[in-house]
Amino acid sequence: MPLAWYSPQPERQEIMNEAFFDKKEYKPLDRVDGRLKVTGAAKYSAEYPLPNMAFAVLVGSRIAKGTIKSIDSKAAERAPGVLAVISHLNAIKVPGYQPKGEHPSEPSTNGQPLRVFFDNKIVSNDQPIVAVVATSLEKAQFGASLVKIQYTKEQHKTDLEANAGDAKLAASAKKNPKSPTADYERGQKDAFESAPVKFEAEYVLPTEVHNPMELQSIIAHWEADNKLTVYDKVQGTKMTQKNFAKEWNIPEENVKCIATFVGGAFGNGLHNWPHETAAIIAAKQVKRPVKLVLTREQMFTMVGYRPRTWQKIQVGATKEGKLVAINHQSIGQTSSYEEFTESTLMQTRMMYASPSVSTRYRILPLNLATPIWMRGPGEATGAFALESAMDEVAHAIGMDPIDFRLANYTESDPDKNMPWSTKYMRECYEEGKKRIGWENRKLKPGEVRDGEWLVGYGMGTGTFGANRNSATVHAELDKEGNLVMHCAITDIGPGTGTAMVQIASNTTGIPTDKITFHLGNSEFPNAGLQGGSSTVNSVGPAVLAACNALKEQLITMAAAKGNSAFTSAKPDDLMFDKSELQLAGKSAKTTLADLFKQNNIEKIETTNESKPDENRNKYSMNAFSMHFAMVHVHPFTGQVRVKKIVCCADAGTIVSPKTAESQMIGGATGGIGMALTEDAVMDHRFGRYVTKDLGDYHVPVHADVPDIDVYFVNKPDLLADPVGSKGLGEIAIIGVAPAIANAVFNATGKRVRELPITPDKLI
Repeated sequence: MPLAWYSPQPERQEIMNEAFFDKKEYKPLDRVDGRLKVTGAAKYSAEYPLPNMAFAVLVGSRIAKGTIKSIDSKAAERAPGVLAVISHLNAIKVPGYQPKGEHPSEPSTNGQPLRVFFDNKIVSNDQPIVAVVATSLEKAQFGASLVKIQYTKEQHKTDLEANAGDAKLAASAKKNPKSPTADYERGQKDAFESAPVKFEAEYVLPTEVHNPMELQSIIAHWEADNKLTVYDKVQGTKMTQKNFAKEWNIPEENVKCIATFVGGAFGNGLHNWPHETAAIIAAKQVKRPVKLVLTREQMFTMVGYRPRTWQKIQVGATKEGKLVAINHQSIGQTSSYEEFTESTLMQTRMMYASPSVSTRYRILPLNLATPIWMRGPGEATGAFALESAMDEVAHAIGMDPIDFRLANYTESDPDKNMPWSTKYMRECYEEGKKRIGWENRKLKPGEVRDGEWLVGYGMGTGTFGANRNSATVHAELDKEGNLVMHCAITDIGPGTGTAMVQIASNTTGIPTDKITFHLGNSEFPNAGLQGGSSTVNSVGPAVLAACNALKEQLITMAAAKGNSAFTSAKPDDLMFDKSELQLAGKSAKTTLADLFKQNNIEKIETTNESKPDENRNKYSMNAFSMHFAMVHVHPFTGQVRVKKIVCCADAGTIVSPKTAESQMIGGATGGIGMALTEDAVMDHRFGRYVTKDLGDYHVPVHADVPDIDVYFVNKPDLLADPVGSKGLGEIAIIGVAPAIANAVFNATGKRVRELPITPDKLI
């Protein structure tokens, strides 16, 4: 059924009307870099063959807190092929490492990242404290095994629950009362206490580790004393360039970061980590390029993780299913030296029409390495608690969970008190119900069986900001009709190059096989991080602007050569048709070859920046997801099988349908891991992970992943950006874990509030 606008302002209605008459729909396209990847031609960070390469291996601390008493490196230094053994005792001084003040590679606003080889202090287990550099990887590994270290141990703290009383308000919240981490109050403060139906529960999400296929790696090469090139696995080449320029006190233009291909990243590349600086120090000291690749075990301790988080929710409602109040508290862990925060409670503030909402976010410093944002950062964690609690309240009232959510549907953002730019969640509810077979669900748990298996249905919703940053694209069009574009943005797996090629082709009419998009190099025009579901929303408009600028040049060239039909033409009027340039609705045409020959040129080029506009101050802009799950649970063994997942997304324009579907499937797979398998278990006696490889830390494999049905509303949001995209990467996972948890409850009547849902919790 048609959706009503919320208080439509004239400019929004006009823009949205234009959106529904898009002249060319985006079609599925194979990945433009797919052949390079499957044939092995794609070069990743550790695969560049530089001459005279050396190899570094890191030695990590075996205690969680204390100081280094001594380092015996003599045997390692005498080992064959060893070039250097580097520690705080002999490492060159990094200009950006000041005894006081902040390290320049700063992901948050408070504290400072770990300064590798800076002093003898130990703040977490497996903290990198020695680098052995040798002429081969094997020789470096052998040398590292010979290093003997003695410590002075101190009492460490790694247990969140045992130390929850020490949790504190983040410094960012103290500085800014409007920060997402600040205490929040809306409506009546004690509304929960007087609610006719009251529900209260605690939820725990364990530590999760990113574990992408490609290990974190870097090749550091000092081409001169003040000129550095790094081949680095990062999610932002410009950020890395800026950070290392500050760290080494050299001009930004003297630092080059190359990350053409990235073998998966879920947030661990959003920060520059100690191992990168360790490699740069090593390269400086041995005066050779140095390659450093972390081991899988080091991926658990040196490059961030989703922090273990405790949450408590109180939900008050009427017996008819109207929300009265939601109180949501959260404690997440951080390191002892740096404050890491995330938006765990933001979805609670704005997802449902509750007149009273209270949120309290705290962080707990522990003797662990700093966490980092992991796919669906914060929101995925908070959604597990919120969406589980919504299901629990619906069950207590005796109401269908979807009906309960619809009874509290928001037609505007209650947090910001602003209209949504677009919101099509009702369509997601209806389509998801139909595709999962919601009519087969029973209100009473345990009522549906398939042979000896209990069958359950569940759903969970998610949202994430339709973020947009400035970005710049350089584009060149030659006389053969080949379009080449450059931008510094990276691609961690979603198919950024493919999406940009499709936007360019859609805008110009140039066939996709004649368009090339070069990325992943800091020498290319500026772009931000690939993170926060902002890439298509940011870089896409810059591609659009560059293509339109090229078309303007062509129109000017054609008009100057006496073709009067082109005199008043606009970029939207001009399209390529094979070798011809045509004007919409007119018989006027010319060939690109003739036009270039007449003007005596080989190519035209342009550089265009696209920035967010003032619309972002008038509307609340979010992408939305809804995930449905059907599970089978064995009543005697407690085994859970996810039999089907339906993912519905209101993500604006879907510019690359094939890779977008893969994004949703990947997010749902991560959600299965969150719900059923992933748990970084720590032995708190030693502050050391027990699960430190893929043999013990379980990620979903093919057998765990069922049929995943993906549905996109695919209605553009041209208020968010000129392409109409609202972002997809985060909402692909937000809401999946609670959907599965809710389905398990519907199958068994057993509510698991601490993930993962393992058989021992069900039998």
